[in-house]
Amino acid sequence: MKQKKRKKGYTQVYTGNGKGKTTAAIGLSIRAAGAGLKVFIAQFIKMGDYSEIKALKRFSDLITVEQFGLGRFTNGKPTPEDIKAAQQGLERVKSVLASNEYNIIVLEEANVAVNLGLIVVQDLLGLIIQKPYDTELVITGRGASPMVIEKADLVTEMKPVKHYFQKGVPARLGIEK
Repeated sequence: MKQKKRKKGYTQVYTGNGKGKTTAAIGLSIRAAGAGLKVFIAQFIKMGDYSEIKALKRFSDLITVEQFGLGRFTNGKPTPEDIKAAQQGLERVKSVLASNEYNIIVLEEANVAVNLGLIVVQDLLGLIIQKPYDTELVITGRGASPMVIEKADLVTEMKPVKHYFQKGVPARLGIEK
């Protein structure tokens, strides 16, 4: 019996100040589920029942979402509880990577978690290095470290050109939130 050749998984980073980083990762996750691949999404900042969480529940047989943010600090100063939650998320991601159960692992807002001091960049780099050969790793969030960018295989920077938010349009349900 021929052994199936394992396909290489890559590290993708979606960063920048423009809209669309999470949207790109969610779109990739849905595409993967459509192909029968298993996806694990770790959200490092958010907590709550956002529209994308509600939608992804429809794919719960193939897409798992876990939140490791407490969703409460807005001044950029996380509490020890915020840091503990992110560290728990980091440990969970390490165990998920080691399990080899998922084809794609998304670390949503992990770049922001690094910038806020919730996790350290060395931990993020360690995940890139330790990921199984055939696992795709997706890291989102503005402010990606140059070291993460260097280690990644694909980097997309979302650049704002024009946004109606600048004209006072608040985030709309189903579009931005």
